Amino acid sequence: MTVAKPALRADARRNRARVLEAAEEVFAAEGLGVPLDEIARRAGVGAGTVYRHFPSKEALFQAVILERIEQFAQEAHELLGSPDPGDAFFGYLQRVIDQCARNKALCDALAESTGLGFKTEADGELQGALGDLLVRAQEAGAVRTDIDVAGLRALIVGCLAMDRYAGGTGPSMVVFDGLKA
Repeated sequence: MTVAKPALRADARRNRARVLEAAEEVFAAEGLGVPLDEIARRAGVGAGTVYRHFPSKEALFQAVILERIEQFAQEAHELLGSPDPGDAFFGYLQRVIDQCARNKALCDALAESTGLGFKTEADGELQGALGDLLVRAQEAGAVRTDIDVAGLRALIVGCLAMDRYAGGTGPSMVVFDGLKA
């Protein structure tokens, strides 16, 4: 039998949101190496407040990344009804790569594996939505048929590595050309 957690008070919800917002900004700029005390300072709360909501820095990092994964999955689902599956697919990929390239936390999470470093329901949703976008684009003749979603995720990670190495000059376009049917 599962016991439901009591709802947070309004001030606790606000503090949690401030911690998540500060953590997202700091992790995006500096990655996982930033101390929790610095996140607490930027959020305007004490370190104890951070620990009440997140037992570890890794738990806070995961909460920040999961929020972004959920947003990526929702956007992919919304694009499934697009009249041009090829444009929807390539536009989506470019936005994901651009957002991840500007966010060290997402890059670090993607680099953990060809997943997002941890398996969750949100990660499964993202993989499913990305796979659906890929299949629609393949069926429309916009994307070659010899790539699957696992290969696509590996290419995204590769694009991010190329972007870092090339200094943000947009090397993903070469990969996109290779994906075209």
